[in-house]
Amino acid sequence: MRKQDRTKVLMVGPDRSVHGGISGVVNLYYEADLDRKIDLCYIGTMVDGNKLRKLLKAVQAFLIFCLKVPCFQIVHVNVASDSSYYRKSFFIKTAKLFQKKIVIHQHGGDFPNFYNKQLNKRGKEQVRKVFAMADRFLVLSSEWKEFFSCMVEESKIKVFPNAIQIPPAVDKQYGQHKILFLGRLCKTKGIEELFIAMKELLKEYPDLRLYLGGVWEDKELKALTAGHSSHVIDLGWITGEEKNKYLSECDLFVLPTYFEGQPVSVLEAMAYSCAVVASEVGGIPQMIEDGRTGILIKPRDVSSLKDGLRRALGDTKLCARLGENARRKVEADFSIEKSIDRLLWIYEDILA
Repeated sequence: MRKQDRTKVLMVGPDRSVHGGISGVVNLYYEADLDRKIDLCYIGTMVDGNKLRKLLKAVQAFLIFCLKVPCFQIVHVNVASDSSYYRKSFFIKTAKLFQKKIVIHQHGGDFPNFYNKQLNKRGKEQVRKVFAMADRFLVLSSEWKEFFSCMVEESKIKVFPNAIQIPPAVDKQYGQHKILFLGRLCKTKGIEELFIAMKELLKEYPDLRLYLGGVWEDKELKALTAGHSSHVIDLGWITGEEKNKYLSECDLFVLPTYFEGQPVSVLEAMAYSCAVVASEVGGIPQMIEDGRTGILIKPRDVSSLKDGLRRALGDTKLCARLGENARRKVEADFSIEKSIDRLLWIYEDILA
């Protein structure tokens, strides 16, 4: 297909350099050559850093957006909650003024708290008004479709799970008691509960090791690692081959998060045949069937976390079965190739 005949999509979201889930999804689109299948222009609206740096980036992004939007057919907006919603609302309203087709792609795992507890009646009405501008409203799971159906016309909502590039199968060695965590290192990811559970489990499994791959967002929480230096290894933010190395070597993966959209890190761990222990929140139950493709735990619950990890640590055969089933689940339902094909169909459908 000639470039001039391809669907023209202007996509906005956090800068591709940002340490976070949405930027990871966008980078996967590029790795899967979405930009070669459509005429794609991506504008990063947020960067890591202080408030001034973030403000300057947002203003610059909006000016570039206003210049470019007349040349595109579809505006695809990746949005979460809180400041992400407020920032993206300007882009959505502007796209509507230019009479563009709009795809709103909702990633925010904490949106229920934002909508139900932080907004007053007028704020909720404004959210509904902005979201109603969408021609298609993409959510990560059927649970999220049910939640957003009170704000968006149900016929516009499409379940569109996250996806990953499926790696070659690995020869996983189970029973090593190596646990991997990937993501933001903060209270809402359950790091404090994880440290408490680890301390107690060490009495039963003295060879236990926890590998933390992420960026610390809480200095007080980071200070706690000093008391766990014998069994906690701080890797910093890891990507590429280094991340794949730890996904291959660790037999367990843990995510005791308080809330979530649909974490790519869990999909990656499943693809590398890890036995996953994760909170039963957001879109995670769509990926993890307890006892079959992983182990589900209650959020904010040290006992549940400890019991979930103990189930995996004490049964090598269970770990192997969970890991093998998880790999098959990802191959069947969460490959980036299938996701790209579905996204292209969504674009074609709204232009038809």
